[in-house]
Amino acid sequence: MMEGQVRMAQEVITKLIDDLDGTEATETVSFGLDSESYEIDLNAKNAAGLRKALDRYLGAARSSSAVRASGSGRRARGKSTRSRAEADPKLVRAWANENGIEISTRGRIPSEVLEQYKASGGR
Repeated sequence: MMEGQVRMAQEVITKLIDDLDGTEATETVSFGLDSESYEIDLNAKNAAGLRKALDRYLGAARSSSAVRASGSGRRARGKSTRSRAEADPKLVRAWANENGIEISTRGRIPSEVLEQYKASGGR
């Protein structure tokens, strides 16, 4: 670096805002209905509410081909892309955080934490 030059760094932070209530969102939920794909940014409580509202219909529905996110060629995230017995890791981590249970922000969730989450009524 030459004398007199100033080196600058830049950090870009993306913050998700819940599309329903304007609070900080914890995830983007993707889903499909009537051959349309949708995405919505939600906090853990609102995401759980959406999933709970759809549970009755998902329980009665049959699987079909994956809903495609427009133009991306990847499967939409959400309950329909994983086993019904498997809990959503983002929801489990949010629940653990709200209940003072320390777990890693990445990697596999310990089975005892999953058991506590399910015992509390989480899915």
